[in-house]
Amino acid sequence: MNNDINGQLAHILTEHHDSLLEGWIAGMLSLMVRRDKVAEGAIREQAARFLPLLAKTTKNGQAQDIDAPNWSETLQLLAEISQARVRQGFGSIETANFVFSLKKPLFAHLRTALGSDGQALAEQTMATSALFDKLGLYTIEVYQKSREQVIQRQQQELLELSTPVVQLWRDVLALPLIGTLDSARTQVVMESLLQKIVDTGASIAIIDITGVPTVDTLVAQHLLKTVAAARLMGADCIISGIRPQIAQTIVHLGVNLEDVTTKATLADAFVVALQRTGSSISYAHHGK
Repeated sequence: MNNDINGQLAHILTEHHDSLLEGWIAGMLSLMVRRDKVAEGAIREQAARFLPLLAKTTKNGQAQDIDAPNWSETLQLLAEISQARVRQGFGSIETANFVFSLKKPLFAHLRTALGSDGQALAEQTMATSALFDKLGLYTIEVYQKSREQVIQRQQQELLELSTPVVQLWRDVLALPLIGTLDSARTQVVMESLLQKIVDTGASIAIIDITGVPTVDTLVAQHLLKTVAAARLMGADCIISGIRPQIAQTIVHLGVNLEDVTTKATLADAFVVALQRTGSSISYAHHGK
């Protein structure tokens, strides 16, 4: 676009800063689903920082090319705002509205300034709209990347929370597994179990798969890897929760569990573990 269009946009952003800011903030607040003073304060602060930066960037030329070096500071601020909105629980459209809400008050000033020149008004409106569309898409792109990072972090945290290693008895650990056992989760399972073995010096680890819905070749291999890793750390493993259908599946798959002790229930496995560690539980019988 020519310098006249860039200059006109920069002029309006600078000369009408206060009225643009108030109209823009009012537009953003009207679109907010949740109104609170903290959110309003953040919006006002972000808008007050962004508007002068936008005026400065458009004044320096290449207003339509947001990949140009002079846009770096403005885009950095937009990225910070988008990332903050992910953390605050806003949606992608709410995030993009930070940019899009400025269109209405800005177009009103453009009509006032260029109303007598229809062609100039049309060109300026189209150029400004195209620029703001690019900026809005940029905020959505940053938002989506940030959201994906949050989801990945949450998934990792959930994996760690869903593989609790508990100490049942002196020298006896239990790892109850619930849900699908894939490669990523197996890594977390092994790390959690091995760390607990190191921390406690346990000699027996019971891996309970009662809550694992299906056992295929891959799941069986993951179980064997975990058993092998625990043995390298000096702890023997017992696999419990081997239901009849899972036992049949394991046999059908040809998976060799001959050197691994397997039990139907966690309770059965616990009894074996106590015997191996030389411990026992006695039941006191009380008469009436």
